[in-house]
Amino acid sequence: MDWFKVLGLVIISVQLFFSDVSCLHRHQFPSSFLFGTSTSSYQIEGAYLEDNKGISNWDAFSHTKGNIKDGTNGDIADDHYHRYMEDIELMQSLGVNSYRFSIAWTRILPRGRFGEVNKLGIEFYNRLINALLQKGIVPFVTIQHFDIPNELEERYSAWLSPEIQEDFEYYAEVCFKAFGDRVKHWTTFNEPNILVNLGYSMGAHPPGRCSPPYGNCTSGNSRVEPYVAAHNIILSHARAVNVYRKFYQEKQGGSIGVVLASSWFEPLRNLTVDQLAVQRALSFESGWFLDPIIRGDYPSEMRKILGSDLPVFTSENRNLLLETKLDFIGINHYSTMYVKDCILSQCVLNGFEGNGLLATTGQKDGKLIGNLTGMPNFYVVPHGMEKVVMYMKERYNNIPMYITENGYSQSSTSNTAVEDLVDDVERVDFMHGHLTYLSSAIRKGADVRGYFVWSLIDNFEWSFGYTIRFGLHHVNYKTQERIPRLSAMWYRAFLRGSIIDQNWNENWRLKSY
Repeated sequence: MDWFKVLGLVIISVQLFFSDVSCLHRHQFPSSFLFGTSTSSYQIEGAYLEDNKGISNWDAFSHTKGNIKDGTNGDIADDHYHRYMEDIELMQSLGVNSYRFSIAWTRILPRGRFGEVNKLGIEFYNRLINALLQKGIVPFVTIQHFDIPNELEERYSAWLSPEIQEDFEYYAEVCFKAFGDRVKHWTTFNEPNILVNLGYSMGAHPPGRCSPPYGNCTSGNSRVEPYVAAHNIILSHARAVNVYRKFYQEKQGGSIGVVLASSWFEPLRNLTVDQLAVQRALSFESGWFLDPIIRGDYPSEMRKILGSDLPVFTSENRNLLLETKLDFIGINHYSTMYVKDCILSQCVLNGFEGNGLLATTGQKDGKLIGNLTGMPNFYVVPHGMEKVVMYMKERYNNIPMYITENGYSQSSTSNTAVEDLVDDVERVDFMHGHLTYLSSAIRKGADVRGYFVWSLIDNFEWSFGYTIRFGLHHVNYKTQERIPRLSAMWYRAFLRGSIIDQNWNENWRLKSY
């Protein structure tokens, strides 16, 4: 069945309302702009025991009863390991010029630096990269996207030990050496701020460590361990970048950055304390990692509140950070929230922002800040895209930026009709609004060089399992059939240079530009 024709008929009948703009088209962005989609290794590859791959922390975590909402795991996921050519065909049909994916550490070094390099893992990513380039699609590669060899956890508690800095540096160099002749865009980490909060503050991701009041884990310290883990990640980033700059960047001609989860925040009340809480929220989210990497130390707001619980960089650490820095910032933006101060006000604190003495909410005076999506606390607030980009522009001297993830989540159960999931009008609305505000930020001088939709296909959504869908393509996990959604049709039309009129109705107009 030609699903694009089917969706074309659906488009004629849908009605969408897009605010604040009259039209959107590809030529509002630079000709060199990267437009793509994103995925990550554990979420799509499957084949978790094939070709000498090692056991990852997510393999171990998802196989432990009670850790995943629907009791599933990523053993098969989207079977991308065997179906990558089919998925590249999907990318080509969309017309994207780039693809952001991650490398599974356990495919390259099944036991970390304690074992041999897995040639079969190298061969898989070589095939993937070469196939992308043959289709004119630029590989945009993340070295670490949550999954690590579980042996590192068992040997020395992974990110809680400085020893992991050596492991990550070694792993990164293996990647630079094997793939850097063709990969020109590297990111060291994906959302380390989410990794440490969920893994060491709330216990919802591996290694499942936390303490009251943020969770009831068998071990952990939510006040201290997230900052120890983050410290080791920041220094691991610096060591990897140092190796790249010294031995690979000049001859390979690439660039390297890091990706942070970057929400936007608005004050809940028109009070100075809430406005200050917004600044703390930004510091405790993206500034936590970007300030040390770019400026050499943690934000002053963090030091003031956390005191001795926040690790200290030695002069040698600081010199390394300032010498290496990064070439670009990756921004994963999904939502905007209200922020309330909790220094002078009583609040129920949670593990994401509680240590910053603030609380977030999606409601004000009984009204939502934006439509709620399938993911808890992800609201549709398109102007947040422009706000967060302009904040990054001003705080970090307009270092080049890429929107490395932006997407809309749908809730899904076994009873949800496929037709309802494929006719994803809300996702189209979401993309249209966020791209519109992104183009506004670029017109205001923000050096943004790319936009990646999360995600190419539905996938294993971490602790939510398969109950949430982000894909431009619907996946039937029993048959592995990929079905393009309305949003895939919309993205394809946009990338082909059509002008998207705001009035999507029975006279829906796509005017070839």
